[in-house]
Amino acid sequence: MRQLQKRALISLVTVLILGAVIWSFTAPHPVDQSAQLLATPEAIARGEYLVTAGGCVSCHLAVNDDGSTDTSVLSGGHALTSEFGTFYVPNITPDKETGLGNWDAQDFLIALKQGRSPDGSFYYPAFPYRSYAGLSDEDALDIAAYLMSLEPIEKTVPEHETAWWLNRFALVGWNLLFDFFGGELPAVEVDGLEKDEQDLLARGAYLARNLGHCGECHTPRNGLGIPKFAEEFSGATLGDEVIEAINSEALAEWTRDSFDLFLILGMKPDAEFVGGDMNDVIEHNTSRLSDEDRLALAAFFTR
Repeated sequence: MRQLQKRALISLVTVLILGAVIWSFTAPHPVDQSAQLLATPEAIARGEYLVTAGGCVSCHLAVNDDGSTDTSVLSGGHALTSEFGTFYVPNITPDKETGLGNWDAQDFLIALKQGRSPDGSFYYPAFPYRSYAGLSDEDALDIAAYLMSLEPIEKTVPEHETAWWLNRFALVGWNLLFDFFGGELPAVEVDGLEKDEQDLLARGAYLARNLGHCGECHTPRNGLGIPKFAEEFSGATLGDEVIEAINSEALAEWTRDSFDLFLILGMKPDAEFVGGDMNDVIEHNTSRLSDEDRLALAAFFTR
């Protein structure tokens, strides 16, 4: 029996390794080859709003040589620290040498929704592509339209600082394990609700789970860094920081109105104000959402 178990384990490891090797040499999944980058005022305006709603400013803000920051420029350099290392956020201005200036529509779709660079290599999941995978192509391309309309800034950010074993090849296996063991997000119950309420909850789920990627910080992860979807929004740790739970149990005393006010001011129902990095999220992202999108988020989280 023990010998049989050993053979089974060896077979499983072999399959995983072979799968990872095969995947590492395959191209990203096909995307719409007819998609184009638009430079229309409408697409750029929609993209600007989506960049705000998606929290891009909070990470990609410019970090100057003296350590000061500028939220009006998205040239990157901000350091994201976790137990897996320090990840430096890239320049996403359309500079051709150090930014996104050479990207086409397909590059944006593959990067945002598959986490792969134009050369096919994998991004580290500090870039929340697993959440962005649920974005619509239209939203992804509108984001691209806005980013490509920005002033190009030439800036090279530092290389990521990770352990020797955590490299881009290792991400092949990580993504494979994510697909096998990541599980599914809990269903949003809509039975018996009016159509308008169903649409509101669907929009809230899209904002929270995909565009706003709230679970990237608020959902706990296992030892491999894979989110525990069965415990969605139940709180987590990020480096030395403890991230509060925002699931139904934690928000039991909240109403839609109190959650809406929180998204604008960062004030909780007990009149305490949020602290830490969430201050930046409130200031640069959620406080600038439309009334409709704040209502959708409030409906989703307090359902």
